[in-house]
Amino acid sequence: MDTKTQGANTQPQVFDFGAVFEVDDYMYFYSEDLTDERTEAEVSALVSLLGLDSTKKILDLACGFGRHTNRLAALGHTMTGIDLTLGFLDIARQDAIQRNVAVKYQQGDMRTISFENEFDCVMLLFTAFGYFSDEDNLKVIINIRKALKSGGLFIFDSPNRDAFLKDMRPYTVHEKDGNLMIDRISFNSLQGRIYNQRIVFRDGVRKDKPNFTRLYNPQEIKALLTQAGLELDQIYGGWDAKEYTSESHRMVVIARKP
Repeated sequence: MDTKTQGANTQPQVFDFGAVFEVDDYMYFYSEDLTDERTEAEVSALVSLLGLDSTKKILDLACGFGRHTNRLAALGHTMTGIDLTLGFLDIARQDAIQRNVAVKYQQGDMRTISFENEFDCVMLLFTAFGYFSDEDNLKVIINIRKALKSGGLFIFDSPNRDAFLKDMRPYTVHEKDGNLMIDRISFNSLQGRIYNQRIVFRDGVRKDKPNFTRLYNPQEIKALLTQAGLELDQIYGGWDAKEYTSESHRMVVIARKP
């Protein structure tokens, strides 16, 4: 069976945000990947790519537990973090206290933010773009354009669709202490979406966490940004700012508000 269309009749029709981003399971399975070393390297890349050599006002959308937000605040930037999950925001606030930094954290949906000409930079990191319909994904970008000051920069990172499809497996298993996170993956080429029928088995309990992500290719990204009123500045092949190619595993996209 072609893995690019496998599961077409069983693809989850909803993104269960509450289940996928349930804080305890998320932190349990992802903590070994989201190390301090990785985060420090990404923050250094953000400083370089966004030109953060002077104090900026920055919005971190889908900020999660503040791993980028608080470190940038410690560098002197004025940070606002927005996330849908209150549990992540609680962790972020506690970490901010420990780091002795002031960050404005608030719960919110990126589709409904209403900032106007307020930020020098907007960040949407760790594959946090593409969770909605194409119409709502465009709305997110329009909201970001409105939130930026003239000349402001928007940065997001995403898997490179070409490389992802070459390496895609129908399932992956993450095992930790006898607990399992099983990702059952299919790709709908007509929709440009990865569908993941995720199952977690933890402490003998099964939890279903269905989700999907729209993967845009570079031409689609450029068209989307243009439609939203932004100009594509650069696409890199990763946080190391290497040239983007079809073999790059990730894309780091930077756009500018005219």
